[in-house]
Amino acid sequence: MNFQQLRAVRETARLGFNLTEVAAALHTSQPGVSRQIRELEDELGIEIFVRAGKRLTGLTPPGNAVLPIVERLLLDADNLKRVGEDFTAQNAGRLSIAATHSQARYALPTVVRDFRQVYPQVTLELHQGSPRQVAAMLLSGEADIGVATEALAQYEQLVALPCYRWTHSIVVPPGHELLKVEGPVTLEQLARHPIITYETGYTGRTHIDEAFAKAGLKPSIVLSAMDADVIKTYVELGMGVGIVASIAFDAERDRTLRALDARHLFEVNLTRLGIRRGTWLRGYVYAFIESFAPTLTRDAVQRVLAGEAIED
Repeated sequence: MNFQQLRAVRETARLGFNLTEVAAALHTSQPGVSRQIRELEDELGIEIFVRAGKRLTGLTPPGNAVLPIVERLLLDADNLKRVGEDFTAQNAGRLSIAATHSQARYALPTVVRDFRQVYPQVTLELHQGSPRQVAAMLLSGEADIGVATEALAQYEQLVALPCYRWTHSIVVPPGHELLKVEGPVTLEQLARHPIITYETGYTGRTHIDEAFAKAGLKPSIVLSAMDADVIKTYVELGMGVGIVASIAFDAERDRTLRALDARHLFEVNLTRLGIRRGTWLRGYVYAFIESFAPTLTRDAVQRVLAGEAIED
């Protein structure tokens, strides 16, 4: 048994049993992947994968039992390497961050800048994706930490740490009739206009949908996107009223738009930072986390990773 065999099994399950993609991910050949899997199966005396001819189509019952053990072994091996690096090269290494577009564009830039000034020998990798893609990158080990508002708390394999709360804003062109409303804008008034906002599962969209549903309203969402800058572009074109994260509006930068506070319309959102359970974090990772969310000190994060609860 060797780590290459274990990696072949893990990647085959992770990449939907497509051996061509597995071979590319492991920088080897497809026959090489098949050989590694077969050798491990022969050694264990079981079949890990269901086969249809030469294709792998799923996990067998023994395979379902084996896969979590394989993932733990590989995680522990990676942790051993990180422990060694933490003592031999404390301020050098790699930090991979997965984040949604809004977090990468608006919440992370100053943190990344300040971190680079303190840890110039750490190579930063920033991956962008949907909340579920962020979770998948954490689970696969591609990312060390993930930042998103949706989804992260739904995975038992992840520790989702609360970072900061935020609200939505309504964005409209100058002169729009919603700017003339006396008092706070209501959901009924908002629902009379075509709406442009985030895709389902992005940046607090769940709370937007819940608010309209609770009020018995069916808004006309004419366009949805994953990025606030895209939403604002189409609002500028007059296609509709935008609903974006408040952090995404800057009066100085967005001079062609106006913003209305929507915190009274939609539930407050909570951005979380995700870490895969059982992962050993390098010292500079704790420093990055605390820079992003000052309440998440090294001691606080370690206590949560050890199983203690943390309040949202």
